[in-house]
Amino acid sequence: MRAVLRWAHADLRAHRGEALFILLATAGITASLLLAGALFSYAANPWQRVFTQSEGAHVWLHTRAGTERSDVAGLARLDGVADIAGPYRTTRTSASSPGAEAAVELRATGPELPGTARPLLVTGRWLTADDAPRAAGEPDREPGDGTAGDSPHPGVVLEQSLATVLGAAPGDTVTVPDENRGRQPLTVVGVVETAEPRYRPGERAGTAWVLPGAFSGAAPDGVGQTVGLRLTDPADTDFLVQRAVTELGADRVAQVTKWQQARAEAEGGDRLLGLLFAAFGLGALLAAGLAAYGAINTRVRGQLRDIAVVKAVGFTPAQVVSTFLLQHLTYAVVGVTAGTAAIAVLGDRIPGRIGEAAGVWDDLPGHTSLLLAIPAAAVLFIVAATSLAAWRAGRVPPVPAARAALPAGRRLSPPARRALGLRLPPALVLGWRGAFAGAPRRLRTLTSVARLAVPLFMITVALTAWTTVDRFRTEPAEVGMPAALTARVTDPGAITDAEARRVLTARPDVAAALPGAEVAALVPGQTGTITLRGLGTAEHPYPFTVAEGRPPTGPDEAVAGQGLLDLLDVEVGDWVRMTVEGRPQILHLVGRSIEPDRNGRVVSTPLDTLHERDPGLRPAFYRLVLDESADPATVRDALAPAVGPALEISETPSFTDGLAPARVVFVGVIVVLALIGLTELLTAIGATVRDRGRDLLALKAIGLTPRQISGVIVVATGFTALAAAVVGIALGVLAGRLLVDAQGAASGIGAGIAAAPPFPVLAGVAAAAVLGAVAVSALPAARAARRRLADSLSETL
Repeated sequence: MRAVLRWAHADLRAHRGEALFILLATAGITASLLLAGALFSYAANPWQRVFTQSEGAHVWLHTRAGTERSDVAGLARLDGVADIAGPYRTTRTSASSPGAEAAVELRATGPELPGTARPLLVTGRWLTADDAPRAAGEPDREPGDGTAGDSPHPGVVLEQSLATVLGAAPGDTVTVPDENRGRQPLTVVGVVETAEPRYRPGERAGTAWVLPGAFSGAAPDGVGQTVGLRLTDPADTDFLVQRAVTELGADRVAQVTKWQQARAEAEGGDRLLGLLFAAFGLGALLAAGLAAYGAINTRVRGQLRDIAVVKAVGFTPAQVVSTFLLQHLTYAVVGVTAGTAAIAVLGDRIPGRIGEAAGVWDDLPGHTSLLLAIPAAAVLFIVAATSLAAWRAGRVPPVPAARAALPAGRRLSPPARRALGLRLPPALVLGWRGAFAGAPRRLRTLTSVARLAVPLFMITVALTAWTTVDRFRTEPAEVGMPAALTARVTDPGAITDAEARRVLTARPDVAAALPGAEVAALVPGQTGTITLRGLGTAEHPYPFTVAEGRPPTGPDEAVAGQGLLDLLDVEVGDWVRMTVEGRPQILHLVGRSIEPDRNGRVVSTPLDTLHERDPGLRPAFYRLVLDESADPATVRDALAPAVGPALEISETPSFTDGLAPARVVFVGVIVVLALIGLTELLTAIGATVRDRGRDLLALKAIGLTPRQISGVIVVATGFTALAAAVVGIALGVLAGRLLVDAQGAASGIGAGIAAAPPFPVLAGVAAAAVLGAVAVSALPAARAARRRLADSLSETL
């Protein structure tokens, strides 16, 4: 064992740089995989934890005004319904706090927490009898902190995302409209979290709970019912929804929310980030395994004489194999330990959501198992990749056979002779010949090209994903987001459609103000709700981004996102029937649009089509298309005083806002892959130097100087790197586009969003690979060229 350790130590000292790069690459790969596990846990487990602890409802049904409580409560008798939450008397209104306003769904509830779909307290407390409005003539309570029933105003409990938007905490006051067209103050007594979909500005109202007495004065749009159904088998969700809608009547159901939708929205961009980490981490792990295999295989070929010597002095094949495995096992363990320690100590200091996920990972289920399983898997994978090469080392005979400096029959080819006759540099001609001429070397060169192409392939895929994400920011019109600003109508009675368009287009940098409205629609079979959106008019059409088919131009024509096509199992050219406010709406799908919102489950048509169904429908918002040179923030600030309180202008939200931390992912992945590629270069250089070292006699015999011999070795390495760059980048661009489009189709956005990196970037990657190979090989090549002839003769054994 002592001899094995001494040999391993001597080999480590002779290859310090290569060992360091292997350690750094392994540490980076482990860190990427651990962050992937943290993001997956962070994305999925919080919602699952809340759903489990609160005994959440699998389906939420929202009915229209006038629906009786007894009708909704009867859903508890349906087969497959284990329990119900509510029914709660519900109304849609708005809540205001100093400096903020949000749409809110007020639910009337009692002072006892429900057993099913129970809100989980984050801060404060639940409602009590003291939070009811004061009766006529009863003296007001003295103001307090709002947490002990001593507030002079009725109490309200806010869902956490709504409380965040309003900037409200227990003890603060928010206001809602009252029956006298004034504002009724409510004191926040608690903040809770639920497993329902969260508040989304302009799209989904937040949830608040009040006692029935405070509810009666804040119902401007009438009172409906909300009920949650907890099912015995979550797999039967669609079937139970269909039965429930049939039981109540489709005209009385305003909205259906299923648990899958809530979970998907809770995961949001975190799951996509986790997928990015996992995909690139596994790809980097594969590249690292190939790099380790190539390094040990090349080392075996370069140390045949040393292996033969140690076998001659008594080393067994098992000892030789164990020596190589011990070295790379040490590299793997040290690198994995360093990566794990870095995430454990510094993970929560990473900016943004990645650091937040790493910080709370300790408290999530499965943390310990993932923290042990991921590093162990990385070590086993790297060791398995080196086992074959180590086994080959054990088969080396104790007496090596002599090898000729130049194999018989290996002459210059006619093209090589003509190139030398044209006075091309001998280093260029002989370097090309040394890399690709001759079956043994050609095979080894192709193997090196394939291994080096893997990290370049992964780098190109990462750059493709990066370019696609940046495209949503730099070219939003090309990916379904042509409108930079949205003006929402907050007071329909204060401004007409014509006045709104005139005010919004008064600025020269506003190219168009296109009216729009959204309504919830029940899909065929009445198993869920989708968004039916009216945008633009026949006179001023909306600039849809159509990836397949054409934009809608005629009556009842529409375009749909990929998510809706998948949901309804339809194609472009089909007719679809849906139910809107109890009445059927039939549309002809003439195109597939790039739809980044709501998982692509959106069908869009000109607003004129919605007017035919409902002549009284007014635009609920306006999408503002700006000139290319206009700054959205500047335009928003300039329009705000002109439109007054009737319109609320905000920047159109982008789903890529949650992907901002992805840049950190891409940078980290590219650095790790670059380290792996550098390790591969060191391996290729070592093989080239060793092969050309056996040819020194022949090269010097034909008159080449040491500088020219060094150039031959450098050029051979450069050609190998160039071939790997061409193969890796070409395949990376193709695979990157396919993978990004596949991810876009799976997420509902739709294929057609992928963007290849610009040609200068790809050329820069190729140039960096070639120049890096040339720079790294310069010193070993110079040393080989200065080697004495006696040393070169010894390498023929």
